Amino acid sequence: MNPHRLEVADVFRQHEQEFLQRWGPVLSPQQLRVFRDICACQTAALGTRIERCDNCSQETEVFNSCRNRHCPKCQSAAREKWLASQSRDLLPVPYCHVVFTLPHDLAVLALQNPQTIYGVLFRAVSETLLTIAADPRHLGAQIGVLAVLHTWNQQLLAHPHAHCVIPAGGIGPNKSRWIPCRKRFFLPLKVLRRMFRGKFLAFLTAAFRKRKLRFWGTIKQLRNPAEFDRLVRQLRRRNWVVHVRRPFHGPEHVIQYLARYTHRVAISNGRLISLQNGQVTFQWRDSADGNRQKLMTIDAVEFIRRFLLHVLPCGFVKIRHFGFLANRNRREALALCCTLLPACGQQHAAADLQLSAPERKCPACKIGIVRVIESIPAAASTHRPLALANFNTS
Repeated sequence: MNPHRLEVADVFRQHEQEFLQRWGPVLSPQQLRVFRDICACQTAALGTRIERCDNCSQETEVFNSCRNRHCPKCQSAAREKWLASQSRDLLPVPYCHVVFTLPHDLAVLALQNPQTIYGVLFRAVSETLLTIAADPRHLGAQIGVLAVLHTWNQQLLAHPHAHCVIPAGGIGPNKSRWIPCRKRFFLPLKVLRRMFRGKFLAFLTAAFRKRKLRFWGTIKQLRNPAEFDRLVRQLRRRNWVVHVRRPFHGPEHVIQYLARYTHRVAISNGRLISLQNGQVTFQWRDSADGNRQKLMTIDAVEFIRRFLLHVLPCGFVKIRHFGFLANRNRREALALCCTLLPACGQQHAAADLQLSAPERKCPACKIGIVRVIESIPAAASTHRPLALANFNTS
């Protein structure tokens, strides 16, 4: 029998009371819901299901999962299902990976105004890419963009950035041909940085003028228009971080990239090393030191606090499509791409075959498929941990 590996849920459960006493009154409803769900995930609190192998007929009782998008244990199945549905949209062309990062000065503002700031980030990123790509001096084509929001760094601190996976080319202005980008070049980095900075600050200033931003604690002075304008001027003088990687080839590489970024949470269970004496030790990658793997040890309550900083607002969409991949015209635009790229149809069929939704093999006979034959709901009173009963999560 395999020994139990340390999980984020173990930290949550062992230090639940201590964390709630310190931070419970200031948590948002969404953060409380995530805390509750992770604590209850794969326990009797969420009920069980009976699974039977269609080959050896062995039956197993399994605890239900919480299915919360922030839970480290619930992302694998969601990721595989999403990738299978997206595989038919892959094109037989090279793809590019572009990362847009907000300056550290905006981290606290983003935490206090996640709906507005992350929305502005998506808008600035999409308009920057689409505008520069449409310029005949650079590409002169309509491109498609899949953008994924991440809000953390390796130490679980606020670090908002957007990963963009983009076909390396686009539809020509007269829709008569596919215009590929250069083999080792997508779009000019300096132009991307300047336009991204300009658009983000313009949208941010507009949000401030419309009173859509809140300022508390260490940034409360930004309520003063003069202080806010001073911050904007400071940010305008800096070089913002945008990474453009060389185009990579083949849908199989695209799938690897998408699997790596689309359904990640702030920290995976695999990075946890130990939980001892109220201290959590986990692995992190130091990009400033050649991406060397290092260990960090912090207080368990602080670990939980950092994790919950990255809970997104209810209903906020973290994976978005733009350009010819936008939902409103994706089918028609991809059909046009298939006429302009002769190999498109064969490539889609191969991708669909490779990414069909996986079925779970029986752990006993290794042959049959495990299927659910009965669900056993938990009592309503056991769905929520007792310690959360005093906090309103509605």
